[in-house]
Amino acid sequence: MQLLAGGARAADPQVPVLWDAKERLPKPDLSALPRLRFLTTTDFPPFNFLDNAGRLSGFHVDLARAICAELGVADKCQIQALPWAELDGALQRGEGEAIIAGIAPTQESRQKYAFSRSYLQFPARFIMPKGKALTEPIFDKLRGKRVGVIAGSAHERMLRDYFGTVQIVPFDKPDDVYGELKAGKIDAAFGDGMRFAFWLGGTDAAGCCRFAGGAYLAPEYLGAGMAIATRADDRALAAAFDYALQEISVKGTFAEFYLRYFPVSFF
Repeated sequence: MQLLAGGARAADPQVPVLWDAKERLPKPDLSALPRLRFLTTTDFPPFNFLDNAGRLSGFHVDLARAICAELGVADKCQIQALPWAELDGALQRGEGEAIIAGIAPTQESRQKYAFSRSYLQFPARFIMPKGKALTEPIFDKLRGKRVGVIAGSAHERMLRDYFGTVQIVPFDKPDDVYGELKAGKIDAAFGDGMRFAFWLGGTDAAGCCRFAGGAYLAPEYLGAGMAIATRADDRALAAAFDYALQEISVKGTFAEFYLRYFPVSFF
């Protein structure tokens, strides 16, 4: 488990930095590429969705366009939305060159796809009532606290393994966790930072709570995050995406997109 630096300043907008600015990745030459079509979906806001005018929008759409610009193929760039179940078939038939829709790199999926490096990961976070929110180092301060978590989840396993001094209170549904936290029946909740961020920024939370402590990355529990998938034999294109994603990160473009679509940062 890795505690990301800066997580103790949870009131400030934090932007994930997953790329080493000092690393030099080779700039690819895609001049011979006839087309670069990204495949995505329309039903995964804020990553991909149809806006009020029916236009395909979202974090992934902006990111795909920025990647095309960095690779010098903006004029060859296309983004097509399909139902989730049709993405793989379209890619394998050559109807697109890449999927940008949240396919997780796993041991199983790597047999079918080549992946870029992860461009976004999903940390575990604690949330607590605003007046009682703790800062790092948080471990000893949590001793004996009642912490709600979704029963049987990776977050429950992580909580038991790393924060064994808390009183774990398992729940079946997120709404039950939130309700008990607002009512003061539990001291904190532990779970997916992104989902917590959406709740904290919504009307249901009513400004009751905030993130406490830092953001915890633990791929062994939570997976490797989001990456762009290409066909398994197209590793050169996946490597090209790595170059573009690093450039987007170093130039601040990724931070701009992140804060646009995640105004309550989960990092």
